[in-house]
Amino acid sequence: MTKIIIAGIGGVGGYFGGLLAKEFHNNPTVEIDFLARGENLKAIQTNGLTITSGTEEWLVKPKIATNDPATLGKADVIILCTKNYDLEETVLQLKPCISDQTIIIPLLNGVNSREVIKKCYPNNLVTEGCVYIISRLTAAGRVENTGSTENLFFGLDQSEDERLVQLESLFKQAGIHAKLSNDILKIIWEKFIFISATATSTSFYDQGMGAILEDPEKKNYLLQLVKEGVQLAKAKQIPVSTNIEEITLNKLQAMPALATSSMHADFANHKQHTELESLTGYMVHESEKLGLQASTFKKMYQGLKS
Repeated sequence: MTKIIIAGIGGVGGYFGGLLAKEFHNNPTVEIDFLARGENLKAIQTNGLTITSGTEEWLVKPKIATNDPATLGKADVIILCTKNYDLEETVLQLKPCISDQTIIIPLLNGVNSREVIKKCYPNNLVTEGCVYIISRLTAAGRVENTGSTENLFFGLDQSEDERLVQLESLFKQAGIHAKLSNDILKIIWEKFIFISATATSTSFYDQGMGAILEDPEKKNYLLQLVKEGVQLAKAKQIPVSTNIEEITLNKLQAMPALATSSMHADFANHKQHTELESLTGYMVHESEKLGLQASTFKKMYQGLKS
């Protein structure tokens, strides 16, 4: 039996975890469990999780859905899909589920998730990971994927492990567009440059990407955010693509006009916690450490913080 726990059943965890639960429901060799909370957990326990993608809709049920890690037992794989600001608290809560053989895969926005997890569990195999998907928890027990891309990347730089190869196979069996990569830092940073610019600009302007791109001044500031992100990646010797600015602009232009970001959604809903520090603040603080100018990130960071 391979036990996989999905921690955080929001847009990312709900969608990919839902595909796994759909494929391996009542499977004698793979068990999919959800760690959720609040009204979302109640809805899943009562009626299951509804997933919509385009014109398709599925109702899925994990083996177990709970908010108590102690009831789940030891996991072979834990996939972390919480927000960055909940990461450390979540991984410590999961201690009853973690043995020395447990693989931990973070699928969070940001670039320091593995570092945070390894401080708590230095002896475990912890990969890097990221996803490209526009998916939201639109109501308790309901996840909607509104984008055209749903890619999942995970792995270790310049390193391989047979267990990860087997996990990639399980992902693909569930219909997940998964890629095990030993060049994962490049993938993560190229995503981070994109998502930090997106989250910062949509939150600062309180607008969708279409409106930002249509306004020459706002578009210019958006492109400055991209340039500052690329500057930091190069200073950290991350091997991003030579045409990364063009690649990122193409991704931004391909977004639905009304698309924003999860950070913007948290600001719009007046959430107590947001991803401001992990997406915008990180760019500011790391640039300052390396003596780099990140004036656009700094301006928007100060504006959002106030």
